[in-house]
Amino acid sequence: MTQQRSRSLFHSFNHAAEGVILALRTQRNLWMHFTIAAAVLVAALAFGVSKLELIVLLLAITFVLVAELVNTAIEAAVDVASTSFDPRAKLAKDIAAGAVLIAALNALAVGYLVFSGEVADRSSRFLDRLSNAPAALTLVALALTVIVVIAVKAYTGRGTPLRGGLPSGHAAVAFAGWMAVTLILDDSAHRFLISSLTLIMALLVAQTRVETGVHSASEVAGGGALGALITLLLFQAFG
Repeated sequence: MTQQRSRSLFHSFNHAAEGVILALRTQRNLWMHFTIAAAVLVAALAFGVSKLELIVLLLAITFVLVAELVNTAIEAAVDVASTSFDPRAKLAKDIAAGAVLIAALNALAVGYLVFSGEVADRSSRFLDRLSNAPAALTLVALALTVIVVIAVKAYTGRGTPLRGGLPSGHAAVAFAGWMAVTLILDDSAHRFLISSLTLIMALLVAQTRVETGVHSASEVAGGGALGALITLLLFQAFG
């Protein structure tokens, strides 16, 4: 009897693990959440967060992952139960997705409260050296970013200046803007907060290009890196 219970418990854990693995194989959002979770844990070690802060981070990460797994399960169940469009099925999916959104926003707030002070202190000297650059340099950086994007697309023969191809022009301009805003901010106490919000907006722009199928993730990543790097180099050279 005890052996049967042990075997049953083992099978339960095995089925649970298979469920997580299957979700990872089929759900891109879950892959993204796992990747971000790993990066956050590495950053926690790098910055030497306290035990209490680490516990809060782990709870926030678990909350997001559990919400995403439940959302995936609900979507699968609704798809099986509904053979045609049903407003109630859509409502169930939207509510489950809303739970993931709330969990993600909570995790974002927790991450900001834990890391903002550490990151702000370490980046303060670097930003101070670049914060006095003229505003005109921002316009030059954005213009040069657009020119380089068009040139690369013309060279590769892929996409148009505003749609498709490597690199993503929207992502390049968005991340160039984030870098410029970060570098021209003065010594305001809210500098890190404004930079973080600008980065989030740039990430949302990049996500929309992938979600709409206009660009692949690599094209968006290449565009974002290109825009940020061009702006950073210009500010270092002429700021």
